[in-house]
Amino acid sequence: MTSEQKTTTLWWPTGPRELELVRELGRRAWPPRLPEQPIFYPVLDEDYAVRIARDWNVRHDGAGFVTRFEVDTEFLSRYPVRQAGGRTILELWVPAEDLDEFNRHIAAVIEVVHEFR
Repeated sequence: MTSEQKTTTLWWPTGPRELELVRELGRRAWPPRLPEQPIFYPVLDEDYAVRIARDWNVRHDGAGFVTRFEVDTEFLSRYPVRQAGGRTILELWVPAEDLDEFNRHIAAVIEVVHEFR
């Protein structure tokens, strides 16, 4: 990826197990989806990611984390933005079989920006 390429900021709420896998991948990629997870759906709104991490991941995993990462905007144009509820509840739906290619378009390390316990 060159410095002239534009990127889009995405967020992903996650639990401790997935976050450990991200760390094992050098914070440069998302691990493969589980069979019951046919879609990777990063969100376009930080507040939405916070709500998921705080209200769902903490209850189910004991901790929730919000990650932030940049992806090549041109590459993302193949995935339509989907509204999953209210006006700011926006997601990209990336089929699990596209995740390796998606990971190659992540522009920098995946950062943890919020943590809830």
